[in-house]
Amino acid sequence: MAERLHCEIKRRSRVASLFPNEASVLRLVTAIHIEVSEDWETGGVYLPI
Repeated sequence: MAERLHCEIKRRSRVASLFPNEASVLRLVTAIHIEVSEDWETGGVYLPI
C-alpha cells in the first residue's frame, strides 16, 4: 500500500512540477493521504468479504 501511495504522490506532483514553497508540497501530500485514507475507510475494496 505504501508503494501505491508513493506512486500516487509522484504522479500528482509531476502535473504541478513547480511548487512555490514547501508548504504547498505539504498541502498536496496531505490531501493525497486524506483521500487515500477515506477510500480505505469507506471503500471496502481492499478487504473483500
